[in-house]
Amino acid sequence: MLMAGIFIAMLMMICINIPIAVALAMCGVLGLLVTEGTDSLVTIALDMYDGSTKFSLIAIPMFVLAGAIMNAGGITDRLINFVSAIIGFIRGGLAMVNIGVSLFFAEISGSAVADVAAMGSILIPQMKKRGYSKEFSAAVTSSSASLAIIIPPSIPMILYAASANTSVEQLFVAGVVPGLLGAGGLMTVAYLFAKRYNFPTEAAFQLSRLRETFMDALPAFTLPVIILGGIFGGYVTATEAAGLAVIASLAVSAWYGNLDLGHLRRAMLDGGIQTAVVMLLVAASVLMGGFLTRAQIPQQLAEGILSITTQQWAILMILNVFFLIIGFFLHSAAAIILVIPIVIPLITAAGIDPVHFGLVVTLNLAIGQQTPPVASVLITACSVARANIWEVSKVNIWFVGVLLAVLMLCTYVPSVPMFLVEYFYR
Repeated sequence: MLMAGIFIAMLMMICINIPIAVALAMCGVLGLLVTEGTDSLVTIALDMYDGSTKFSLIAIPMFVLAGAIMNAGGITDRLINFVSAIIGFIRGGLAMVNIGVSLFFAEISGSAVADVAAMGSILIPQMKKRGYSKEFSAAVTSSSASLAIIIPPSIPMILYAASANTSVEQLFVAGVVPGLLGAGGLMTVAYLFAKRYNFPTEAAFQLSRLRETFMDALPAFTLPVIILGGIFGGYVTATEAAGLAVIASLAVSAWYGNLDLGHLRRAMLDGGIQTAVVMLLVAASVLMGGFLTRAQIPQQLAEGILSITTQQWAILMILNVFFLIIGFFLHSAAAIILVIPIVIPLITAAGIDPVHFGLVVTLNLAIGQQTPPVASVLITACSVARANIWEVSKVNIWFVGVLLAVLMLCTYVPSVPMFLVEYFYR
């Protein structure tokens, strides 16, 4: 009864536009006050500080900063030129370029919002100029940007690993194959749209242009090699790789010699605000987590679901539906921080691999970024394209279908995401 009352109170605060982090902290304090009295509140400031200063969380601002440097240093433009030289000749080639560059940018920033802001501001105006509808341009940019939280490095994966006390490196490895499958599926849907609506092709394929753009973009290709090679090779942790990403992005930008300091300053401010929001959520979640743990809510939930079924496939189905629903209303960081501590005892009791489940959660939240009313990534893309969110959603539903197919495949054929994890770590 107490938990239901606190949950209703939190929803009411969110509905009247109180920030989620503040609502979460207030409800956590209320729960502790009711169950244990005022003595439990003595150390809440220290608890919040300790919870938000975990070493693994330092990777979040570092990856965001690396993405900002990459975009301000002219690296993004060179990647667009290279990908365009490879696949631009295909019908709907600029949409393919959009997806392909998002695939690469995802390996640097780890943030879907950063991806859509960076790519969208460049590619959406170009797509509209070449005859693509603004709805299609926004949809393909938004859905491909969600690859940023599937392909490593991924900020939601970092948050999940911190919340579930599991390996972020293994989560990163598990995201590689689903990310590539998602990119292939999105390109297929984009091609079918291009054939139906006769979208244009770009310049004809020329080996000389491919060679020229490859050499121009070659320094940029060192970035994923440094980041992913260092993590997968066991040379650095994910947090150390984030620091290397910043240094490498600065070095490559200096090599090109056209770092836009004004653009970088704006991107760093935006990234700082984004990081502050996430860290405030993390700090607030400590209070709610303390209340839930002491009240044994997670254990009661696990016992309740296991009394209904002990089949892993059924439990995963229930949790998939649950995460898809909360994805409509919560930002991915808030969903992870609020829900994961509650469901982890259930996952453990059911014998589900926490790394596999982490990938399932990440895919669910990637879909949540595309589904109104919250839909942070979709809203950003619509803002850049100046398109109506509901009109864009009518197009985007086909791309969301691809992400749903990847989710179902990874949920019920765990060897698809996990075989690389087994190969590298087990």
